This record gives sequence, C-alpha cells and structure tokens, in this order.
Amino acid sequence: MLSSVCVSSFKGRKGGNKSSNKACYSADMTCPSESEKIVINCGGVRHETYRSTLKTLPGTRLSWLTEPDAFSNFDYDPKLDEFFFDRHPSVFSFILNYYRTGKLHCPNDVCGPLFEEELAFWGIDETDVEACCWMNYRQHRDAEEALDSFENPEPDAPDDEPALGGADGDLKRLCMQEDARKAGWWKTWQPRIWALFEDPYSSKYARVSSSRLSCNLFMCCCIFCIMVSQCTA
Repeated sequence: MLSSVCVSSFKGRKGGNKSSNKACYSADMTCPSESEKIVINCGGVRHETYRSTLKTLPGTRLSWLTEPDAFSNFDYDPKLDEFFFDRHPSVFSFILNYYRTGKLHCPNDVCGPLFEEELAFWGIDETDVEACCWMNYRQHRDAEEALDSFENPEPDAPDDEPALGGADGDLKRLCMQEDARKAGWWKTWQPRIWALFEDPYSSKYARVSSSRLSCNLFMCCCIFCIMVSQCTA
C-alpha cells in the first residue's frame, strides 16, 4: 500500500504576491522529479535549478528556457543536457538568485555598466535592484552626469533688456555709470580704511597711524601713573 506525502511549496516575487501550490507525491517517487531540473552553463560555470524557479519571472530570457522549443532556440548540448550562455559567470549567480529569492542584489566587485548590460541581456528591469544596492548601482551614472555638467556648462542666460541705441541709450548708460561710481566709492575705500587701523604693516600710512596710536597710549599711561602717585603721596 502506497502512502502519499503532501508537500506545499510557496513561491513569491519581490512585490509580495505569493501563490501556494500543493502537490502530492507517492513514497516511491522523488520529490520533485528529475525532469523538473535544468542545467545552465554560464561562462563555464554550471548552475542547476528547477524549471519552476525560472518561471517566477515570466517574459525574461531564463523563463524562455522552460518552453518546449527552447532546445532549438538556444545553445543546447544534448550530451551534457545543459544550456550554454557565454556571459559573466559571477553576475549570473546574482541573476539566478533573484529567481530563487525574489530579491535582486548588485555585486560590489562589478562596475555598474557591466551589471547594467547583464540585466539588459537577461531581460530584467533595473528598477528591481534592492534599495541597499541601488546607490552602488547608480554610482557610474552619477559620475557621468557630474562629468557632463563640467564638460558642457550651461550657457549664459540672455539679457532680458534689449540693447538701447541713440540718445536714450547713451543717457541711460551715463546714469548707470554714475550710480556705479556712487556705490563703488565706499566699496573701494572700505578695505583700505579697515587695513589702516587693523593691519599696521599693510602700508606706510598704516605704520604711521599705528606709531602715533602707540605713543598716545604710552603718554596716557604715564599721565595716569603720575596722577596716582601724587594722590597717594
């Protein structure tokens, strides 16, 4: 008498939608069957998984391997019973793990453009990259945008006011020059006046002013000391 074992398998994607598939297998059968397994050789590294795992992301290149005509559409070796892809083997490990766990992580030892190219080949959207790896994945694009901003600066904005000509234009320019001279007098002499009192080595006049100030302070101190001595005598 055969006893049956019920196994429940849950497969979910990143969005959180999970479906429960319940299958009953006999005790004399393997669970799951060997026909469900598929071997993928990526860059010389063999990976083994289940066809049901590849079906979790429909519309991608790996999901097409589960179709009946996959043996004629892809590089399939009937002797080794494996599909071959001449792609980056280390990156493929992260791609395949995305089918298994529903979370796409970016390797730290692979540059962003290479990982972006691999995602495009396998038909995976880059927005599926996990938040913890998004900054590492976006570093190359941020650097490119920064370089473009330095190499191609924004053009100067055109003047809103049109050029004036004739007598009106000459009069307006004279008024603007007069206003600039009035506003620029204090801006011109302000640093010189400050340097005259704050920096005694800035100019000859500053040294003279500093010497006179020192003499006045010395005289004030002497007069104060004389007055104090007379009061105490």
